[in-house]
Amino acid sequence: MNSNSKLQNGEFLDKAELAALGEGQMAYVKPILSDEITRLFPQAPEIQPGLKLFALLSASGEPIVLTDTRDAAVANAWAHDLETVSLH
Repeated sequence: MNSNSKLQNGEFLDKAELAALGEGQMAYVKPILSDEITRLFPQAPEIQPGLKLFALLSASGEPIVLTDTRDAAVANAWAHDLETVSLH
């Protein structure tokens, strides 16, 4: 797989440039299981396995907040003037 993404004008973005698109403007709401928390939030305390949670991630994939409801994740994004997009 090519590590660059081609723009309509024929120019390419590398992975870092692509990840930076929307940074500070957009965030992703991603449903996750508590079993996945340590991968995204290494500093998080141990949580009961099998819980359905929601992670708010920056445009580049950096974790912002972890919550138990999608609404709380969206509210946190709005509080920081971030447009939200859902990941499935």
